[in-house]
Amino acid sequence: KGFSGATTYEVVEVVHDAGKAYKPGARVLLDRERAAKPGDLFVLLGTKGTNVEWSSPLAVSETSYQYIKQAPTQETPAAERLKYFVKFLEYPDAMVAADAYGEFANAPYKDIAPVKDSFPRENLRKWLSDPNTPKTRLGLYGLMLGLCGNEEDAKLLRDIIEQPTQDYRLGIDGLMAGYLLINGADGLPLIDDGKLRNTDAPFSETYAGMQALRFLWTYAPERIPAERLRQSMRILLDRPDLADLVITDLARWEDWSVTDRLMQMYGHDEYNLPSIKRNIVRYFLVAERVKPKQEGEAPPESAIKAKQYLEKIKETDPKTYEAAKRFTSE
Repeated sequence: KGFSGATTYEVVEVVHDAGKAYKPGARVLLDRERAAKPGDLFVLLGTKGTNVEWSSPLAVSETSYQYIKQAPTQETPAAERLKYFVKFLEYPDAMVAADAYGEFANAPYKDIAPVKDSFPRENLRKWLSDPNTPKTRLGLYGLMLGLCGNEEDAKLLRDIIEQPTQDYRLGIDGLMAGYLLINGADGLPLIDDGKLRNTDAPFSETYAGMQALRFLWTYAPERIPAERLRQSMRILLDRPDLADLVITDLARWEDWSVTDRLMQMYGHDEYNLPSIKRNIVRYFLVAERVKPKQEGEAPPESAIKAKQYLEKIKETDPKTYEAAKRFTSE
């Protein structure tokens, strides 16, 4: 009951078989039916235990099979692996192109950046300008161009970033990050004025600008001075719809310059939201614990003020104070 047929596969070539259990001409019977014609190619991947556990057969062309066959193993150093896959980005065979993109999309930035000299700069420019390029890949390509590009490429990225839109644009945060990788702090006015201050910009574009700032802070801190990134992030305190996230980032970035401003915002008009108030309390809880730079010195003024503000909130809004404190690590 429930049996859905079976399919027999003939082994044409064995790429990896530690146990030497299969040879060309051998047959594998899988208890699942697969519509195919004799001669169609499939890749069978299996895990060997008491018996081999086969995954679903993957239909391949001769081209994609050779791509899989020649691909470096998972044990190969990341740089070598990515140098192989970069050659197949936007390859005519759709399966190959998707797999190569997946290798980069799943790789950490620390593995991608060192192989920037192998990036196809001219192709990246072409793909970013081509409306037929899958939208899901544009963020990666923008970031890659930022790693290997020059002033000419920065202009291309700027032109795309500045395009008027009210639509959600997949990957625009990657293009912004790529632009900032090339231009450094000189590129921030474009983001500040066009995406962060501009209240006519769609929320998705503003949030993408915020994500670009976070990316530079986390992955390329040497590219833009920390205080300059903080300056851009502080702009978003004017946006109540993002303020709770911004406050968290500023606490993480140890920006204590807004201590007084946050107290002024607390419970005021559009900022009178539980999420914003809780994050302000958490900001103060972190700021309060900042130690003097040298032993014997007085605590920083921001730490003293944070403590005072916490005492006031504890007295006037104990519910929010306790809720915020409960989820703030000591």
